[in-house]
Amino acid sequence: MPAASTTLRMLAVSVIASLTVTGCQTFEDAGRAMGRSELVNDLAARLDRALELTYSAEYQLPGGQTAAIAQAQDPARSAYSYPGGRLTVTPDAVTRCTAAGGRTTCTLLTPPTPGSKPTVALFTEANQQGLVTPPVVVGLLTAAALDPQAVIKQSDTTVAGHHATCVEVQRSDGGFTACVTTEGVLGSFTGPVDGKPMELALSRYSATVAKDAFDPPADASVVDRRPGGS
Repeated sequence: MPAASTTLRMLAVSVIASLTVTGCQTFEDAGRAMGRSELVNDLAARLDRALELTYSAEYQLPGGQTAAIAQAQDPARSAYSYPGGRLTVTPDAVTRCTAAGGRTTCTLLTPPTPGSKPTVALFTEANQQGLVTPPVVVGLLTAAALDPQAVIKQSDTTVAGHHATCVEVQRSDGGFTACVTTEGVLGSFTGPVDGKPMELALSRYSATVAKDAFDPPADASVVDRRPGGS
């Protein structure tokens, strides 16, 4: 099992433990805690499976813009494309590409430590450009599960021809709705991220990826900032 999967499962266990503290707890409170615990367990299990998948997903953003996520295994690689740029994570490098004025520049950075998962902070640029990444959604759902005042409702839908479970979350500081497909792929998201309104919906899903999905664009200028890089 990938290290990231183990980490997420441990996170789910810790959340469940904090939600089921004994004491003067009413049956209603216990029911709400159990609901949130089940939510986190389901999310962790789906993400476990998704981390072991090879797939590509395209998303529709507001204003006719698009974004995409590609993932492959052996070795584990992922690419996140969004308006104006792309982020790629492989065992060799973290590659950030930006496009401006008809030119694309890619910067190669030190990859995550082998066996670890990328930090949520790594996806800040993708979030700012409209692509809400799965790790960010995991963080939002986990925070909601830990909030005793949060109202969490579940429903089912179909996104791009795939069954998905949707979670509507209402908190004192705002709310969001997220849908996750049976495969564990992010189906849709609506709500604020870091204070910015976000919206995306899955438009196409494939169990394959392009051969060059994790390579810098052929016409890009590449700057290597890894230790020993040129």
